[in-house]
Amino acid sequence: MDGSRVRPASGRDRHWQDSARFAAGCALVFLGLALLVDWDARTLTPVRALLWLVLTALLFTILLPQRVSAGPGWFATRGLVCRRAVRTDALVTVRQSDGVCACLTLRDTEGRRLDLDPRVLLANPLLWHELDTGARRSRAAGTLREGTEILERLRHEIDDATARDVLGASGIH
Repeated sequence: MDGSRVRPASGRDRHWQDSARFAAGCALVFLGLALLVDWDARTLTPVRALLWLVLTALLFTILLPQRVSAGPGWFATRGLVCRRAVRTDALVTVRQSDGVCACLTLRDTEGRRLDLDPRVLLANPLLWHELDTGARRSRAAGTLREGTEILERLRHEIDDATARDVLGASGIH
């Protein structure tokens, strides 16, 4: 992905706005409760109010999810501070960490790296389609050396979830 050429996104995380609203709501509830408790205890001062505002901003920053977008041959995430992008048609490795948060790590031939929550792919078929199409091109070009089994497992999970959703929507259980 060259910086002079901006290609439009064909897929975005369609649940990002809801998650951002949730993060803002949690932060505002925290601020309101903290100020209320401090005010009720008669310990609220301008310095303490500023401290609560800073802690609220920190909580919002922690809870705000990355914004994910994709297009033909690229995948990108953007947080509050930085933007990361990889070329999906030139992937070298795909790894998935184990543990509480099973983070998916993509690395391309140019050394760029992107970390992603796989649940975003489950919830957004267009994002999955862009990643899968690019990964197939990488495999055909011979650049994808590690992670094909992870992508296959994800493909089966997403296909199963999609089938369950379609059967549920049609009334067939």
